[in-house]
Amino acid sequence: MINTKFVINFLILIFFSFSTIAQRGITGDEVFSHRFPGNVESISNSTLLISNETDHDIIALIRGQENEYLRHVYIRTEENWVFENMPITRFYVQFKAKEFYFEDLKRTVVNFGEKHSFYFYYDPQQEEDYKKITEEEFFKW
Repeated sequence: MINTKFVINFLILIFFSFSTIAQRGITGDEVFSHRFPGNVESISNSTLLISNETDHDIIALIRGQENEYLRHVYIRTEENWVFENMPITRFYVQFKAKEFYFEDLKRTVVNFGEKHSFYFYYDPQQEEDYKKITEEEFFKW
């Protein structure tokens, strides 16, 4: 005979185990909004498409030419996100990928009405494109 108390406890344990697993965000979530100031936007009609071409989710962070925070977003693997009305500035991109933080070494100038694209992939043979940064550098503002 099956012990009913055991079965109920087992089912409760299973239920709570599934509910405590970390949930993946969805593309477009601003998962660190509590750690950054508000987003910087302008009526520039300029866009930036970021494509995550890695096999894991990332958090992309856009910084201006003076290292100031502009925006950030969670992007699932093999998905894209478009930042609209980008400020007219020179910017660069930082990433949180798995437990590592990276900074793209290229700087891009945004002018009125321009459309830019950035494809994030990580290939160890292409390490000259990125530099590893610390968590503190990623979250500074």
